[in-house]
Amino acid sequence: MSVPPHGTPRHPPRLPRPTPLPRLATPAAALPGPADGPAFWADVHRRGTPLVGPDPQGSPEHAAVTFLWRGTPRTRAVHVLPNKLGDPRDPRGNLMTRLPGTDVWHWTLRLRRDWRGTYDLCVDAGDGPAPDDPGYWRWLRAQRRPDPFNSRVLPGRWGGDPVSYAELPGAPDARDWTPRPDVPRGTVAAHRVPAERLGGPRRVWLYTPPTGPPEPCELPVLVLLDGEHWQPRLGVAHLLDNLIADGRLPPLVAVLPDSVDAATRWTELACRPSYVAFLTEDLLPWVRQRVRITDDPARTVIAGQSLGGLTAAYAAHAAPHRFGNVLAQSGSFWWPDGPGAEWLTRELAAAPRLPVRFWLSFGEQEWVALPAARRLRAALARAGYHDAVVREFNGGHDYLCWRTELADGLIGLLAGERSPAPARP
Repeated sequence: MSVPPHGTPRHPPRLPRPTPLPRLATPAAALPGPADGPAFWADVHRRGTPLVGPDPQGSPEHAAVTFLWRGTPRTRAVHVLPNKLGDPRDPRGNLMTRLPGTDVWHWTLRLRRDWRGTYDLCVDAGDGPAPDDPGYWRWLRAQRRPDPFNSRVLPGRWGGDPVSYAELPGAPDARDWTPRPDVPRGTVAAHRVPAERLGGPRRVWLYTPPTGPPEPCELPVLVLLDGEHWQPRLGVAHLLDNLIADGRLPPLVAVLPDSVDAATRWTELACRPSYVAFLTEDLLPWVRQRVRITDDPARTVIAGQSLGGLTAAYAAHAAPHRFGNVLAQSGSFWWPDGPGAEWLTRELAAAPRLPVRFWLSFGEQEWVALPAARRLRAALARAGYHDAVVREFNGGHDYLCWRTELADGLIGLLAGERSPAPARP
């Protein structure tokens, strides 16, 4: 194995969107005249936003989706940013249009009916720099507002404000994330684990199922990266409880390490041997001291998203004796940006086939990550990973999409177990 490149830019490649936004001139619903505003907004409040209407081209598989903002006389601009449905190099394409003589600002896309995504509304309320100022767009991106007509929100990353989200009628079912009062609950608690390789103790969350295996059996293990978001904010324990209660997953143990902050995450979740050593030599032995878990790689899943997805695949490549299943969602397989791009794809292609199963998923709207993902899929096929599952969902780089993809991937990788394996003597 060659040495991973480091010291590279801490951002994805800066690429323009390869296809134009599917923007529509016709909104999803009739907009009001100057005298009809109060009744219109009362109806919007009742229906919620964004508004969804039939596709003007007549396709039953598509819909017109209209985002709205109720402005004031001082409002100069409203920028609407659905996850990955925009082009940072052409921000004007995401500006709402004000209906003349009214307080209605609107912006409509033609989307397939299985789309879901989070979105930001950024409002120029008339108190910022002039629109022709060189720093205007950066300033506007910081003027985020919640959508007052949408009660659906997802927790923000790194303790940020919740973000609004929308999902069309054909989006994958996400009810497995809803806590169910009739389902036995597992135990989840935060701990601090010694981690000298990472410079000091690391916080982790440990989930144990409501019922364990009969003695002397061992439980399968899920290592889910970015634990500080998946458990305290998204509540992944509810998903595991539901899937185990339904028999779609075997009882399992999940351990979720904290990524600390964005800078630490960039340092550690970019193909770092020291981080894999932490997982294999510190974290999993610590878990095994407390819970009867397997050390069989075929019954161990490492899962991650974005840089975490890259790290999950790298960990299995570097330590196949411990990680036999990779669940990578929107993995940053473009890494690094610049010379040596897509390093891990080349490593996997050049190495002998490992006893590792891959379950990979990517958003159709991720125009930076998706080409690299498709090249990874081709490289895995050439290397003999014919059991690799690679899926594309109608969404972006988005925890809203990763939630359902996480459930499907865990079921696909672990549901084949009929009973836990007996403990080794």
